[in-house]
Amino acid sequence: MSLTRRIVTAMVLGIAVGGLLNVIIAGALMPQMIASWVTNYLIDGIFDTVGQIFVRSLKLMVVPLVFVSLLCGTASLGNNAKMGRLAGKAIGLYMLTTAVAISLALSLAILMGPGQGINLAETTDFTAKEAPSFKTTLIDIFPDNPVAAMADGQILQVIVFAVLLGVAIARSGDTGSRLLVFLDDLNKVVMQTVMLLMNLAPYGIFCLLAKLFAGLGLGVIVSLAGYFFVVLLALVLHGLGSYSLLLAMFTGLNPWRFFGKMKAPMAFAFSTASSGATMPVTLRTVKQDLGVDNSVASFTVPLGATINMDGTAIMQGVATVFIAQA
Repeated sequence: MSLTRRIVTAMVLGIAVGGLLNVIIAGALMPQMIASWVTNYLIDGIFDTVGQIFVRSLKLMVVPLVFVSLLCGTASLGNNAKMGRLAGKAIGLYMLTTAVAISLALSLAILMGPGQGINLAETTDFTAKEAPSFKTTLIDIFPDNPVAAMADGQILQVIVFAVLLGVAIARSGDTGSRLLVFLDDLNKVVMQTVMLLMNLAPYGIFCLLAKLFAGLGLGVIVSLAGYFFVVLLALVLHGLGSYSLLLAMFTGLNPWRFFGKMKAPMAFAFSTASSGATMPVTLRTVKQDLGVDNSVASFTVPLGATINMDGTAIMQGVATVFIAQA
């Protein structure tokens, strides 16, 4: 079986096993002693442990992968004007898709009213944190200590440092060329490490979803069904509609072939709910299956996984309207 098929099979089995365990335990269909053992040792023990170790192992590779791949991509572009055009187009496209995502989410939430009829007007003790100013946000993008940024997982700061170092390598002549050969070799080693972890993906994904669905009863979804389905509808319309339109307009490519080749990253993202953990899979897929040039993929994928959060924009857009209505 291909890796994608193994991942999808693990997803289906994890959801089925977790849902079945939830029904059995919640419905008291097994003796209390056995139910306690299953909950403590199987669900909260084996499933949770294996799933968490798997996600941590993938996140372990995020910083080295982003740093090395972006460094190689920036240095390989060589011409600063070429890199500037690529960065401008990428960031422009990310801002466009995020704007479309948030607009779609707000429009659907206002039209469908998922929070209407839910009375949450009673006072609470919650006090929102003050949002940082634009100046502070802008300053925080630039690291004062790149090693600390890597240790803390501050991906935007890592990106800024990698781009700066990549430009310096590109402008360093023969010295930069020799260093780039070493970095390309290092990038291959990092990707090989990712592939070693990827072979364990079906087991990690099975445990993650079995644990999630064993503890998540249908009552949670039913009580927030309006919110849930508005978010889901916005995600489907944006993922299949907006992106298909962009592909057809800018590339002339068949959207269904594109989605067919992107099955592995989509399944992985659904299972782990982590852009960072999915990044190694995305990078491998766009290079090997979509044929994207290494210098372009190494530059745009880490940047996109960090600042192009369309799914988050949709969730927050619907949540804002839902909370206001409720």
